[in-house]
Amino acid sequence: MAETFGDALRRFRQARGLSQSALARQVPVHTSNVSRYESDLQHPEESVAARLDELLGADGALLARWSPLDVGPLNADQQERIEYSRRFPGRIDEAAITALAESLAAQRRLDDVLGPTPLLPAAVAHAEMVTDLLKEVNGPLRQQLATTASEHVQFAGWLYAEARHDVHAVRWLEQAEELADEAEDGTLAAQALNFRGYLARQQGRPRAMIRGFLTAYHTPGAHISQRIGDAIQAAQGYAKISERDEALRLLDTADGLIDEAGRDEPPATAYWLTPTFHRLNSGLAHLALGDHLAAVDHLHTGLGNLPEDQQGATWTNEYREGLEQAKAAS
Repeated sequence: MAETFGDALRRFRQARGLSQSALARQVPVHTSNVSRYESDLQHPEESVAARLDELLGADGALLARWSPLDVGPLNADQQERIEYSRRFPGRIDEAAITALAESLAAQRRLDDVLGPTPLLPAAVAHAEMVTDLLKEVNGPLRQQLATTASEHVQFAGWLYAEARHDVHAVRWLEQAEELADEAEDGTLAAQALNFRGYLARQQGRPRAMIRGFLTAYHTPGAHISQRIGDAIQAAQGYAKISERDEALRLLDTADGLIDEAGRDEPPATAYWLTPTFHRLNSGLAHLALGDHLAAVDHLHTGLGNLPEDQQGATWTNEYREGLEQAKAAS
């Protein structure tokens, strides 16, 4: 297998007799970043890769191993397939499209651990590459590639939303929705709309929250786990504008769907839509309703039951803040 960026970085660093911490100080980045670079668990922005190349006297040999394709579990064969497809888009095959999807699956999991900022450059580069490919592809594989393109663009939009680059987030999520429509994938379209609702919540716009989440809820093809989450989060919006009866009705609607959802795994593109995640959003809805004891129960239990790799995720911060608010008010 070809030497990875991380392998090359370790080799050049050791040849210079530098420790990870000594190299990190010169970049400058945190020592843990260098460790993750060398383990290929995190990939630097291109500017950081260029700085590392300069510091280690690699004369471009290290930078040559940097690629937006590095984020994710791509082996040499998969990278070669994708690079070939980039040169000859009309010859793209299912294996190359599958490789792109597998890479994105790993990026989603990395977001839970690393947060949006270190992932954004590569995620955007990936999304632009896939959408550029789509412009050149027609025939039987176009719909499959459109699905993958929608996933990549949606993920970039989510990272922008999570990092609160709101204008970029809206633009990317709108594009993801359009691509999902082309792919005839209601699950992806609903998720892009859900992220628009999330962004409205961060902006403190409850009516926009309601529109986003309810539109996602009513999107044809939306998965039942998505509809549960959308109903709960729309309920929070109604609670924020003091329409308590409508909020409670939507919470009851969500409760009525939970048993059915238990028989069907959430979509891979929205793996986090578990009962634990729904409980967290129920906590925020009850907080907005002024039901502080119920909010504490939902938020405390939900945060405690998150998988280990999600415990420190950036997106959990609003739930931790909500828990503190509910405790203070109860």
